[in-house]
Amino acid sequence: MLSALGSQVLAFTESAGKFSIFTARAMAAVVRPPFELRELMKQLERIGVASFPVVAVTCLFTGMVFTLQTYDGFARFQAESYVPGILGVALLRELAPVIGGLMMAGRVGSAMAAELGTMRVTRQIDAMEVMATDPLQYLVVPRLLATVVMLPLLIAMGDLIGIWGGWYLINVVMDAPLPGFFDRVFEFLEPFDFWSGMIKSLFFGLIIATVGCYKGLTTRGGAEGVGTNTTNAVVYASLGILVSDFFLTRMLT
Repeated sequence: MLSALGSQVLAFTESAGKFSIFTARAMAAVVRPPFELRELMKQLERIGVASFPVVAVTCLFTGMVFTLQTYDGFARFQAESYVPGILGVALLRELAPVIGGLMMAGRVGSAMAAELGTMRVTRQIDAMEVMATDPLQYLVVPRLLATVVMLPLLIAMGDLIGIWGGWYLINVVMDAPLPGFFDRVFEFLEPFDFWSGMIKSLFFGLIIATVGCYKGLTTRGGAEGVGTNTTNAVVYASLGILVSDFFLTRMLT
């Protein structure tokens, strides 16, 4: 039992070390030429623009569900007027960044792992290295930059959509209008509420991109390995988001 436990600890330590080195190399490559602008623009469209419907629907129904639950609870204490303010704070600081990040981990992280994993097992990456093309510079850096740039923008738009969803639920679906809904939302908000969500989104984007690319580039074992590492990329990125969310929240409060 001790031998098995020790083997697992050593394997985890080795994997963590390799991932840390990979992340450091990727961050260093961001500021090192050549800069693949065409590939970067392609990834901005695929990661950002194409993901907007998913993030928008997620934040819309998150705002509606949160409003429904809080309105029902606050109505017992005749405190319905506080629902807009609570909605704004919860969405900007926690709900939109975390849930949006988890959705992006499922959509973007899995796509990165599957695409790069397929390129690895079909030896396309080996061919790039033979032609003196750095896979880190050509494949990883554009995906990393695109995710880090686009995720905060998507979450910012998701904040507005989620708040609008709460307004629509109360004023249209439930037909229980709250006068000055948006005024009450911004009455309780402070600029740091918005920026804390943006800081979280930036770190979540970094986690999604590095985990997805690392799992893709380290794929072994053919099609089965691609499937396994794609699943692992989503799981590890999601866990990374949830764990880092706690520490970021502790630092930002």
